[in-house]
Amino acid sequence: MDSAALPEPEASTIPAPSPEKVEAEAYLQSLINKTLRIYTTDARLFVGTFKCTDPVRKPGFPPDILVLLTTAQQSNIVLSLTHEYRQPSQSKLAEASANMDSDTVRAEMSSRFLGPVVVPGKYIVKIEVEEFVSQMKSRSILERRDIYASA
Repeated sequence: MDSAALPEPEASTIPAPSPEKVEAEAYLQSLINKTLRIYTTDARLFVGTFKCTDPVRKPGFPPDILVLLTTAQQSNIVLSLTHEYRQPSQSKLAEASANMDSDTVRAEMSSRFLGPVVVPGKYIVKIEVEEFVSQMKSRSILERRDIYASA
């Protein structure tokens, strides 16, 4: 096929990414391979290594424009090396409270290793990044000139 016969793409058909989209992409990329704690609506806790999230497609947007994770409820999150933690059942809480002499009841959460998991966004209540103080000091997303370099 002759390349001269192909029309040149119009510059106006591809919108420039918004600053919010650029910032969201940079933030998500900074989380890759970090440990996340994801709390779900059924009181489970997933602790694993963040690998990716699926792109969100909004109605009315062309299919080639991806709207990244604006709220956790819109996207699935993929974790690897994941452990699942569950709250103790009511019977275990009752048993623990019967054995305690003080006003405080202590019951262990049950856990199991799952490996890779996909957590549906519609069930996510809260997401936390597990970082040590030294890691937090070394990263400042606004000071990362390699991410925010102006073109």
